[in-house]
Amino acid sequence: MSKRARFLPLLAILLITGAALYVVWPSQPGTVLPSVVPWPKGQGVTIGSFERKEMRLGLDLQGGTRLLLRADVPPDFRGNVSEALEGTIRVLRRRVDASGLAEAEISKQGDSNISVQMPGITADKARSLIGRTAQLNFCEPAALPEDAQAAGQCDPTGRWKQSVGEIDGRVIPLRGGLLKPNSYVGFDQTGLPFVGFEFQNEGGELFRQITTRLLGNQIAIFLDNEELSAPTVQAVISDRGQITKLPLDRAQELVVQLNAGALPLQLTVLQEQNVAPTLGASSVQRSILAGEIGLLLVMLFMVLYYRFSGVIAAIALLVYAILSLAVFKLVPVTLTLAGIGAFVLSIGMAVDANVLIFERMKEELRAGRSYVAAIEAGFARAWPSIRDSNASTLITCAILYVLGGGVQVPFIGTFDAPLVQGFALTLAAGVFVSLFTAITVTRVLLRLFINTGISRRRDWFVPDDEVRASNEAQAHEGNPA
Repeated sequence: MSKRARFLPLLAILLITGAALYVVWPSQPGTVLPSVVPWPKGQGVTIGSFERKEMRLGLDLQGGTRLLLRADVPPDFRGNVSEALEGTIRVLRRRVDASGLAEAEISKQGDSNISVQMPGITADKARSLIGRTAQLNFCEPAALPEDAQAAGQCDPTGRWKQSVGEIDGRVIPLRGGLLKPNSYVGFDQTGLPFVGFEFQNEGGELFRQITTRLLGNQIAIFLDNEELSAPTVQAVISDRGQITKLPLDRAQELVVQLNAGALPLQLTVLQEQNVAPTLGASSVQRSILAGEIGLLLVMLFMVLYYRFSGVIAAIALLVYAILSLAVFKLVPVTLTLAGIGAFVLSIGMAVDANVLIFERMKEELRAGRSYVAAIEAGFARAWPSIRDSNASTLITCAILYVLGGGVQVPFIGTFDAPLVQGFALTLAAGVFVSLFTAITVTRVLLRLFINTGISRRRDWFVPDDEVRASNEAQAHEGNPA
């Protein structure tokens, strides 16, 4: 193998590792590295609208509130429950995002539960933020802000007021509850998408009155004081109507919002977990210290036991740690105490592959084979064991992730454990990165020393007493008494 062929992969690994180190470098390095050194501050990564400044930390590390909500469906509901639940999740996500909680996580748990994790917020504020029932309103332009206040203001600016009609002497506002939960995306003759909707009960008569009054003007659809769409009324409409001139992705999103707004799901708090920020900060520092100590101890063991091969393994472990943390930050993976535990565990699994490879290499070197032959045979013979062990770990991670997402377990009920999901996700990501470092990085580094003085120093890889014992055993087998 030429020097060029050996150094090009090394250059690629250096570039990838350098980029990963830039991504993962903390903005406050003194909190995770010795503070006596004036470390430069990390800037994160920003590419257009994509931005990652810090690691995403879970509630147990950052503090905050986690709520488990049950979405109750009325008994006379005839629509799609899954779609209504999805719409409710979107409504909650829009509310939380609008409040500035960029790190909040909202996800479905089981068939009818919703998990909401909001770092850096108290339980009272969390309940206040998400506890309101989603309200879908139809609004019309207000001549004056005072008119909007009198009729029911739809937005903070007072530009829109509540659309109302009159039936049997009663003034009735047109709200999402009068929509049937069967809105859909259709396509006209030119192939352009539209949103079709249908009213129920007195909704058709109210809409007829309103569209008669607003013919040629706009009518806006608001969800929680946020404008979803403001089409122009082109004809008098009663029971059925269409919203046109929408991109396909916006039309699909609007259908979910209309259907969810047509039947707001009542949310009930099942579980509430509150973590103090001071506890989270202490957990972060201790977790980082534990990870650093674990990494150093594993590296020290490899160097002492496998000599020069251990040095190669230590370098590969450093690359593994940098790449893993960069993946966690870019995806992003929400790091929890359980996730950090999975990361530390994956360090041991990463070095486990190197142990298998180096033991095979030692067998080849003790048998008198060359450095090149020992490398190739070591990787070839260790690969089946590495493949099977990592495959079994990934299968276990998949099982844990599915179970942690909320599964109905006989005799137990719904098994809801987001921390288990975080553990599984972090461990699986670590397994994939460890395969790359153990198989690719370690091999590239070992191949660098082909036809060098190091490759001829067999005692740097196998102790002399082991070589002598192996030679004596081979001699004894060749000359039996």
